[in-house]
Amino acid sequence: MSRILIVEDNELSRDMLSRRLAKRGYEIVIAAHGQEGVEKAAADSPDLILMDLAMPVLDGWEATRRIKSERSTASIPVIGLSAHAMADDEERARRVGCDDFDTKPVELPRLLGKIEALLRRPEP
Repeated sequence: MSRILIVEDNELSRDMLSRRLAKRGYEIVIAAHGQEGVEKAAADSPDLILMDLAMPVLDGWEATRRIKSERSTASIPVIGLSAHAMADDEERARRVGCDDFDTKPVELPRLLGKIEALLRRPEP
């Protein structure tokens, strides 16, 4: 069973996404902000991270950069999620280390396709 770390500050979004992914057989780990996400990425070794990019304490942009800069967590795929999808957000997300990008509200079939593609990807 693949473990997914959901880093999301909005409790309703976190709950909805975690329940929908758990129903599909994923083990879910939760972080409420970017700093907690960085810590849980190191401690829990998830197979994939869903990273909200706009959060308090430490935003998802910086959290992703930190995760990707550490040898122990650099290979964990990260999908950046943003409700404020501006034209350059996807490009910026990839620059900080996101492996993919999606918009919120989440369209589950599309997000599941991205998750499954990244989980099947061979490690570098």
